[in-house]
Amino acid sequence: MLSNELSNIELLKEIAELLNEETEMEKMLQGALHKLLEGTLFETGWIFFIDEKGKQQLIAHENLPNALKQNDCRHLQKGGCWCVSRFQNGELKKASNIIECKRIVNARKMSNEDSGGITHHATVPLQSGQESFGLLNVATPNTIRFSEGELALLESVAFQIGSAIKRIFLTKQEQQVALVQERNRLARDLHDSVNQLLFSVTLTARGGVEMTEQQEIKDTFKEIQYLTQEALTEMRALIWQLRPKGLESGIIEGLKGYGDILGLSLTVKVKGVINLPAIIEETLFRIAQEALNNVRKHSGVLQAELYLTVTPTDVLLVVKDEGCGFHMKEPKKLHSIGLQSMKDRANFVDGTVDWVTEWEKGTEILVRLPY
Repeated sequence: MLSNELSNIELLKEIAELLNEETEMEKMLQGALHKLLEGTLFETGWIFFIDEKGKQQLIAHENLPNALKQNDCRHLQKGGCWCVSRFQNGELKKASNIIECKRIVNARKMSNEDSGGITHHATVPLQSGQESFGLLNVATPNTIRFSEGELALLESVAFQIGSAIKRIFLTKQEQQVALVQERNRLARDLHDSVNQLLFSVTLTARGGVEMTEQQEIKDTFKEIQYLTQEALTEMRALIWQLRPKGLESGIIEGLKGYGDILGLSLTVKVKGVINLPAIIEETLFRIAQEALNNVRKHSGVLQAELYLTVTPTDVLLVVKDEGCGFHMKEPKKLHSIGLQSMKDRANFVDGTVDWVTEWEKGTEILVRLPY
């Protein structure tokens, strides 16, 4: 008995070392799961992340039988089950034996692959304080129940994993704060130096127009004045993107303010209640900014329509103009840095960006972001 307890303590130490390594979340959890199975009688395991809306994501798995691994773990990722329901209802507080898992039952019924003797599993919530992040599930072939000692070990491992997840989330929050602070510093520097210099050039060019009687020189100063004014508009838009003050009052007010800076007249229509996670709201804001930039620079018009629809699972954005449109000979190749930037931002949060355009018939940018 004492030997077994010492072995468990050593295992927990090794898992703790893995969880403290500076690595990506998925790799960290995969390593911890591998170490747990390596040092115990558990033979297979998987970890779910579950968000506030109950949306679940299979974040790590180890040594799954073919029936569960088939089609990218389809049977594990789809449908409901006892452990997820109890977790969502706040009823799952500690490690528990599962009498029968609906997902495993479905996998055995619907798959021709071997289930490896897996019929039941144990589950434990991943928590840190009052926060819950998901579930750790483990199983052993031909085993329908685990001992109290095995469940206690599972709880200890889950506590370590929950603490590590919380640490990573806090680190990401600190990085986001640092990024915002750096953006604000850069915005101040641009405003205090480059912005002021451009304004001075504008005034100098205006004075030059009034000081000379030669038309060619007047035209040159007017051209300088026009180009500098354009650069000022671009600079103010850049500063706004770095430090979007309007976003504090909501994404719609932020975009209206940005449209004003660009000299665009916006028609905005909203459907649904806007209550988005911070990363989704900022991603949507940045994509919309780039779309409005394209309207101003390339469409030949100063009017745009913006439609925002919020559903329980997605936010949909349409930015439409009646400008000149454009034609792409190779649709799969993006020659516009702005369009590529929008796609990259959407892809980062598993969203999509598409467009409908035709020469002389305007452009529609279509954005969908899940949350």
